[in-house]
Amino acid sequence: MKFNDLGLEPSLLKAIQEKGYSEPSPIQEKAIPVILKKKDVLASAQTGTGKTAGFTLPLLQLLSQKNSEIHRKVRALVLTPTRELAAQIYDNVKQYSTHIDIWSTVIFGGVNQKPQIATLRKGVDVLIATPGRLLDLHSQKALSLQHVEILVLDEADRMLDMGFQRDINKIMNLLPKRRQNLLFSATFSKEIKVLAQGILHQPVWVEATPENTTVEAIVQRIYKVDKARKAELIIKLIKEGNWDQVLVFTRTKHGANNLVKKMLKAEIAAAAIHGNKSQGARTKALAGFKEGSVKILVATDIAARGLDIPLLPHVINFELPNVPEDYVHRIGRTGRAGAKGEAISLVCIDEKAYLKDIEKLTGLRIPAEVKQGFEPDPNIKPEPPKQKGVRTRPRDHKRYGVSRNRNNRH
Repeated sequence: MKFNDLGLEPSLLKAIQEKGYSEPSPIQEKAIPVILKKKDVLASAQTGTGKTAGFTLPLLQLLSQKNSEIHRKVRALVLTPTRELAAQIYDNVKQYSTHIDIWSTVIFGGVNQKPQIATLRKGVDVLIATPGRLLDLHSQKALSLQHVEILVLDEADRMLDMGFQRDINKIMNLLPKRRQNLLFSATFSKEIKVLAQGILHQPVWVEATPENTTVEAIVQRIYKVDKARKAELIIKLIKEGNWDQVLVFTRTKHGANNLVKKMLKAEIAAAAIHGNKSQGARTKALAGFKEGSVKILVATDIAARGLDIPLLPHVINFELPNVPEDYVHRIGRTGRAGAKGEAISLVCIDEKAYLKDIEKLTGLRIPAEVKQGFEPDPNIKPEPPKQKGVRTRPRDHKRYGVSRNRNNRH
């Protein structure tokens, strides 16, 4: 199938061609015709599947079918959990709307709000926003949501995981009752289905790939190692392999910072990206990683969610996630577009239960080995459970796919 077969207008097809695309991805092929029919959609799609174009292209076409008023009002609202993802969606909207009369902008926290307010007051058709900054500017009467025709919730599962449920509810109360709703999520957890019931009207379900499957092109490997020697091992692997572009996942912001310090001391160009970093620092780190001056990007799950890094050869789990679905999301960032990818996990004795859950979810036995000189100390025993009130493994984590451990918010 070609993009020409999806019912898109010539102006959008021209923009698609200019981006170098000719054939739609599975999520685009399934979602675009349904959205063009003005149906509500509940879609399961992970980052890297082409989901952004899957909702952006039909959204732009529907908006362009009406003449814009002299003073433009927000007619489409795209909500997303992170600043990086919001910026990437905005870039896509700008590129695809090159040949149509649609104005757009993006707003998020961590930067000066004055330029954002100035742009909003000039009028826009499409607004991409993170929930917090959207509510902040709405409370200042810098924008109105009374004319929204299309609502998109992107990465809805991560928005719930980050604690945006209350903000989402507030935003829903600011929108017109009659509108088209598009909800995109990497998983169809119970919470997502409850959220969908409150927002969507007779939705069409769209699924790009079977839920929680791993990419066949990814080579997965485990190194058994003591927790105290993980940093030493990861530095050795990077230097020995002469790896130039590696995305490393840690469970906490503190862990990410510590690992970057050790890498810099070992003369490895590294940078951390997480919620405590300023927007400027995050943008600089990501730009450096993409152009090659930063070889290693160390990130928490939430900060990395939505990052579009093409042809990423290596992903390393410095620590296994305590939610097995997050493992699938992490390693799915490599092995894209037919390229080979490698996912390495450093596993200590305390993470055996996490590994068991991951292998059960994926249906795979991940090959494990020991690097010479890094043999685990047989005298080290697993750490005792944390104090009462703090769960190391969230209840019903298989069922829900989101962490309940508030002490691990990133």
